[in-house]
Amino acid sequence: MRPRNVWQAMSAPGFLLSAWPWRAAAYLLTGASAGAVTLVGLVVVVTVGGALSVVVVGLPLLVFTALAGLPVARLERLRLRLADRAPAPDRPRRQPTAYGPWPWLTTRLREPASWRDLGHALLFATVLWPLDALVVTAALALPLATLATPLLMATVGDGEEAKVLKQWTVTTWPTAFGAALLGVLMLVLGAYALGLAAGARAALTRVLLGTPREAALDARVVELTRSRVRLVDAFEAERRRIERDLHDGAQQRLVALTMTLGLARLDAPPGPLADQLAKAHGEAGRALEELRELIHGIHPKVLADHGLAAAVEDAADRSAVPVDVSLELPGRLPRAVEAAAYFVVCEALANVAKHSGADRAEVTGGHRDGRLRLEIRDNGRGGAEDRARVGAAEPGAGADADPDPDPGADVDAEVRAGSGLTGLADRVSVLDGRISLSSPPGGPTLLRVEIPCEWTTEPFA
Repeated sequence: MRPRNVWQAMSAPGFLLSAWPWRAAAYLLTGASAGAVTLVGLVVVVTVGGALSVVVVGLPLLVFTALAGLPVARLERLRLRLADRAPAPDRPRRQPTAYGPWPWLTTRLREPASWRDLGHALLFATVLWPLDALVVTAALALPLATLATPLLMATVGDGEEAKVLKQWTVTTWPTAFGAALLGVLMLVLGAYALGLAAGARAALTRVLLGTPREAALDARVVELTRSRVRLVDAFEAERRRIERDLHDGAQQRLVALTMTLGLARLDAPPGPLADQLAKAHGEAGRALEELRELIHGIHPKVLADHGLAAAVEDAADRSAVPVDVSLELPGRLPRAVEAAAYFVVCEALANVAKHSGADRAEVTGGHRDGRLRLEIRDNGRGGAEDRARVGAAEPGAGADADPDPDPGADVDAEVRAGSGLTGLADRVSVLDGRISLSSPPGGPTLLRVEIPCEWTTEPFA
């Protein structure tokens, strides 16, 4: 397995012959040089900014000092690839509310990540880079100087003597080559020391520049919420596309086929052929009716053209049980909210007609306090909660059966239990909504739906 970082490479037998010791040395060497440059830059900026802070020109310098951690953090994330192949993700950054340097500057100064980067830059410039330089000197420079003892004795000492690390004098060649052998051993140990130091330094950098756990979880939740909204929008757009293609394509062809069969039926003489044409004409008519019902169920045209209130009125007119509708919706809601609310009402009315034994139903609600609230009630025999539990206990009860729905959805326990109601709860929970069901034996049954939303001005073409 390919090692991901220098610590993993050190456990492999071929560490000394790999590129990892050199990568560790390069990481520490570049850290020492970059830290020294950062220290000089911070000293210059702070000195000049402090001297000129009494006038306006000093303010940009002080602001630059506050933002100095950003380029240093970016450089450190790039250098980290030398000791660790895994990328170090940047902290979540707030997006400016407007374009231009001033909105960007104020946004950067207000977010905590910029100040954490500045703290890392100060630590890097004052503490970390001297440690990098010390490790490189001890683990690389000293072994190389010891290894070069015979070369120094032959060139500088004219074959008579040489200084080992400027501390010990070597006057014989066997001693010089012994020092060189000691340098090889020190270089081997130094390679492992470089790996340990580089791995520790990379781990510290990842901690200092990484995303805090809470912020990472918050960013993840935000991204999941956004992706969920995008999926809902894409799903609704696909539904509308399918509805449009069926309406403009397959339905028109079936209409033409029905008319052709009707004309052929009129022209055919009485007999077996006329009977077959009549049968085919009837089948084509029934297929056309089923296709129209399918199109209406995918995305009703009345919902797209006139909104939720009109669509609920239309569903009530088509219900087998008389339904009273009272909705206070003076404007249009987002497409996804209207579609979810409409299909919840349709499913609820279908359940009323099939299971409740009611002779009257009612749909009420409206938009208040930033939420769409709907109530579907009937005067039937109730017991929907018990039927839901039985349906959920049966394997394969319903196409949308889900014995373990999303625990984060705000749905009552009775709704979680039901197979068909679970599908409605899933549809509403995608929009951060809530469904609750009350259906004691003997009735009445009440289904409440709440979906957070605001009025929309987007076109509904």
